[in-house]
Amino acid sequence: MSVEKRLAGRAALITGAADGIGRGIALRFAEEGGSILVADFNADKGVEVVEELRGLGVEADFRKCDVTVRDDVVGAVQACVDRFGSIDVLVNNAFSGGGVQRIETLSDAQFDSCMNMCLYAAKWSMEAAFPHMRSRHWGRIINIGSLNGVNAHMGTAEYNVGKEALRAYTRSAAREWAGYGICANIICPAAVSAGYREFEKTEPEVAAATTAANPMGRMGDPEADIGGVALFLASEDARYLTGNTLFADGGAHINGAGWVPDLGPAS
Repeated sequence: MSVEKRLAGRAALITGAADGIGRGIALRFAEEGGSILVADFNADKGVEVVEELRGLGVEADFRKCDVTVRDDVVGAVQACVDRFGSIDVLVNNAFSGGGVQRIETLSDAQFDSCMNMCLYAAKWSMEAAFPHMRSRHWGRIINIGSLNGVNAHMGTAEYNVGKEALRAYTRSAAREWAGYGICANIICPAAVSAGYREFEKTEPEVAAATTAANPMGRMGDPEADIGGVALFLASEDARYLTGNTLFADGGAHINGAGWVPDLGPAS
């Protein structure tokens, strides 16, 4: 007796799906029958991921998207609806940036950039997806947060603020949209993302210490460790779960941050 796959008949838009956590989630969704729109600014890698997904027997397509541009974000939502007939699952994952810097040296422009990528990109996509989800009385919004904000990591204040703003916005949407069958949740992951790989290159000692401090002694796999949590949130199994933060981090949140980069003296 065959068992229906958990995302059969569902369409998902995943931003930042050309690499790292976004790609891992896309692969996990495809294994469970979901149709996937890969939205990313990197067209070459995005098209490669689409071919991977199609190789798993599902419908998939690519949309070039800069999440700091409202028209790109709204256009990606519409492209998902046009291509697959619906947008059932929305995953806001895209982020680019990096480096550590003392809080008093951060510019307004750096804060604005993080707020655009972390908060406004999700706000725009959620607003665009809402009427489609409401009309079907079914929707799953999965926003990717960060332990950085929860644990107040040093050297990344602008990123911390952006991700915590996203968490507050997600919880507000969860409260207001629960009556429409829409669940909105946050995942705070610890995984070998594209950003983490770059961090390992620039801050190898801090990266090694961070991994060593993880209760499970390793960083997560984007597909096996983070994708599975996202799959649960995207499925019917999570229909009574909304407004929550799930720490898919090997227990890293339990004891707080082991992240202590050398920021130099205060200016």
